[in-house]
Amino acid sequence: MPSGSGTIYPSIFNDVIGPVMRGPSSSHCAAALRIGRICRDLMQGEIRTVQVQFDPSGSLATTHATHGSDMGLSGGLLGWDAADPRLPESETHLASSGIEMNIKISPMAAIHPNTYLITLGGKERRTVQALSTGGGMIEITGIDGVPLSLKGDYYETLLFLSGPGWDSPPAIKEAAENIIVKTGKDTTIIQIQARQPLPQALQEQLDQREDVRTVRDIRPVLPVLSRRDLRVPFISCSEMMQEGRYEGKPLWQAALDYESERSGFAPSEIIERMQTIVTIMRDGIREGLAGTDYGDRILPCQSGDFRRAWRQGSLLPGDLQNRAVLYVSALMEIKSSQGLIVAAPTAGSCGALPGAVFAAVDEMKLGEEETVKGLLAAGLVGIFIAAASTFAAEICGCQAECGAASGMAAAALAGLTGGNARISLRAASLALQNIFGLTCDPVANRVEVPCLGKNVLAAVNALACANMALAGYNPVIPLDEVIAAMHQAGSSLPSELRCTGLGGLSVTPTSRKIAEKLDKKRSG
Repeated sequence: MPSGSGTIYPSIFNDVIGPVMRGPSSSHCAAALRIGRICRDLMQGEIRTVQVQFDPSGSLATTHATHGSDMGLSGGLLGWDAADPRLPESETHLASSGIEMNIKISPMAAIHPNTYLITLGGKERRTVQALSTGGGMIEITGIDGVPLSLKGDYYETLLFLSGPGWDSPPAIKEAAENIIVKTGKDTTIIQIQARQPLPQALQEQLDQREDVRTVRDIRPVLPVLSRRDLRVPFISCSEMMQEGRYEGKPLWQAALDYESERSGFAPSEIIERMQTIVTIMRDGIREGLAGTDYGDRILPCQSGDFRRAWRQGSLLPGDLQNRAVLYVSALMEIKSSQGLIVAAPTAGSCGALPGAVFAAVDEMKLGEEETVKGLLAAGLVGIFIAAASTFAAEICGCQAECGAASGMAAAALAGLTGGNARISLRAASLALQNIFGLTCDPVANRVEVPCLGKNVLAAVNALACANMALAGYNPVIPLDEVIAAMHQAGSSLPSELRCTGLGGLSVTPTSRKIAEKLDKKRSG
């Protein structure tokens, strides 16, 4: 069985079905919030100035305001959660708290398109380099010029040393999962990772050491922590199906086995957590259908119009497909109005998976238990994608978001009708093959158009591919190979078509006019 240390292996609740959040984009808003919370801990809440630098060639230079990066970072610097209802006003709250934040667009040789270079001022001065890696996941890659890797999946104690030498006391070795020594040009940082805060007595002992200048505690920002010698039962479809371990069994059972070993949670706790997510998704559909309103968005509330047309018999026949379109629309509208959503696997694709699954559940008159199982099956396909590719549109275009969601939904739908793991994997393969080359080119830099249509496309594609797999269609290419090919295809897209607002529909005359109008409204 694969093993290792750190967040090498994805978790369904960290990487795939989550975070629970508000905002238009998980890779912008939720990720920025998590980065901000780590910055707050690093400064012990004593922050007066924040300068954020984005590289002009990256995604954040053009999207940080409209995709929610500024909103999320402000909320994180205030110590808020990604689900906090105050998030839409977080920038105002940050200013009123006495923290001045400035955005600077200038070259910094960033390799990743979602790179933050943050300079924090207060009683002390710190610099933080961080990445948003997709779906709300983050990595702190440097502090004060010292390269390190901090992903928010441990309680971290950072020791800033006055010299390069360090010998860990036995008590530290006993309490820690990992002890990592990183040395930069001017300082050395000891990174102590643990699954719970270090005991207070040990903290005080570290504070008193002459070779330790500063001690900082960084709390985890992910719901599932990592641990030393982390193990998972498999990390690919081929490994999962080896020796016939899941032959004839449902995919959700394999998902439960994987997440139980990855997280350390009992199966009952995993099901309980997914039940909570089901409730949030169901509430989102209901609230979206009740009508939403928000100033800074392109589209009006349209799901109510679709429901009326459906009830009046004005639409083409097909109750399952029409219900899926209705639910996807409602979820996308609740997202665009800053309502509570679940990124699944991202906020930009939050409508496709639950829209398709809940539509099928309701048409088939199934219950919560079947819904939970469906989402677990979807989560496992997401694990395979996260392990071999990405959920970041900035890296692979919208096929990394809506494409992934479609493959996940197809697997879930195939399982709802009794399809086994092999059939679910075939459905996912078929669905992913159909969405290669999907660009990310949001109109007016808002996550609405063509995002709504692509979520609908993803859901309807999933419905068709689930039926094809159930009828015995052969996808020809195994899912592992499809994921690898999808990553290669997405990485080959021009940067202008990967969530930079510099190509496709983003640069049409109409898009620019809408952006100008909305930007004036925001600033006025």
